[in-house]
Amino acid sequence: MAQRLPPELENKIARIQQLQTQYNRIVQERVAVESEVAEINRVLKVLSEVQDATVYRMVGGILVRVERDKVRKELEDRKEILELRLQKLKKQEQEIRKQLEQLAREVQQLQQKLTIGKGGAG
Repeated sequence: MAQRLPPELENKIARIQQLQTQYNRIVQERVAVESEVAEINRVLKVLSEVQDATVYRMVGGILVRVERDKVRKELEDRKEILELRLQKLKKQEQEIRKQLEQLAREVQQLQQKLTIGKGGAG
C-alpha cells in the first residue's frame, strides 16, 4: 500500500514545480531579450561603419527609405528599454533561484524527518 505524503511536503513540492515553471519562462524571456540586444548592437555597429549609405526599413512587405540618424536613435532607445528589462529579468531569475534552493532544503529536511520517523517506529 502506497503511503501518501504529508500535506506540508506535498505543498512544498507543488510550490517548487510552480517556481520551476516560472523560472524557465523567465530564463527563456531573458535569452530572447539578450538576443535582441545583441542584434541591435550589430545593427548599430553597421550603421556607424557606413556613414553615407542609404538606410531602408521593412514596412508591411516593402522597403521604405528612412533617415539613418532616426533609425539609430530608435534602436538606441529600444536597446535602453531592453537593457532595463534584462536587469529586471535577471533580478527575478535570481530571486526565484533563491526561493527554489530554500524550498529544496526544506523538502530535504522534511524527507529526512519522515525517514527517521519511519525507522524509529519500526
